[in-house]
Amino acid sequence: MSPWRWLLLVLLLFAACVAGTVIGTIRLPLSVIWDGVRGVGDPNSMMVIRNLRLPRVSLAVLVGAGLGVSGAALQGTMRNPLAEPYLLGVSGGAAVGAVMATSLGIGAALLPLAAFVGAIVAVLAAFFVAHAAGSRGDPRVLLMAGVVVGAFANAAIMVLLANAEPNAVRNALWWMMGSVGEATWSQTGWLALYLLIGGGALVVVGREIDVLALGEEAAAGLGLDVDTAIRRVFLVASLVAAATVAAAGLVGFVGLVVPHIVRAAGIRRHRALLIGSALAGATLVVCADLLGRVLRPPAELPLGAVTALIGVPFFLAKLRRLT
Repeated sequence: MSPWRWLLLVLLLFAACVAGTVIGTIRLPLSVIWDGVRGVGDPNSMMVIRNLRLPRVSLAVLVGAGLGVSGAALQGTMRNPLAEPYLLGVSGGAAVGAVMATSLGIGAALLPLAAFVGAIVAVLAAFFVAHAAGSRGDPRVLLMAGVVVGAFANAAIMVLLANAEPNAVRNALWWMMGSVGEATWSQTGWLALYLLIGGGALVVVGREIDVLALGEEAAAGLGLDVDTAIRRVFLVASLVAAATVAAAGLVGFVGLVVPHIVRAAGIRRHRALLIGSALAGATLVVCADLLGRVLRPPAELPLGAVTALIGVPFFLAKLRRLT
């Protein structure tokens, strides 16, 4: 891809971040935003900028980048343009962890940790099911294992919510719809650390994903340990997605949509594709969060609902092309 297109991706992300910081219940001019970033000016405006809007935009950037990287890695590894980060039961496991924490009355501060633990358990369960079925890293078997784990997780959620208090049900459902409205700098920092480690690891193995995209036989013929490489990519991509779910709830379709957008810009090699998907995913989630804030003011639409409104038509159009 040409340098101009890379520059366009960066500029679009920057413009989305500026718009996400300026626009809100109270519209703030750019000069006030700049003063708030520097820590000068009106204390109320500075509080809104530094404690509310900047953490929210930063978390949206990280969530979108993580889902974009995870989706691009899984699509290349599975050689499936309809693959996305929640395949291995990540979303279902995280939701079970969050709902269980809410039902037990655990404080909101520990909700992301419970969701992350649930997501990890779901990923490990999917690998266990695939291993029990005799798979040695077959993407199709891993996909079916993820479907089974996700179905079991949905059943567990219904059981947990059946006799829960109304407030617990409401909180659990709101978390499952996805939101970055409660972002904090601590939360953002933890997600940044996970994304730096997991996303960096996926970029490092980008050449292995290029080889896997050629097919298992071709990859084995080129000397790659196919089973180990597939399991490694699946595990890291799922853990990156799990970290985003723990931070912001369920934000679907981002990992499905953005790799196609980046490929349409002319990127094919997976190292570049992963970086481009991180930029495009960050831009998409920031814009989706902004739409959720401005479409029905003063109420907010759930972030996951907005991304679904964008992703479902894209999914159907892509599915029609494949059939």
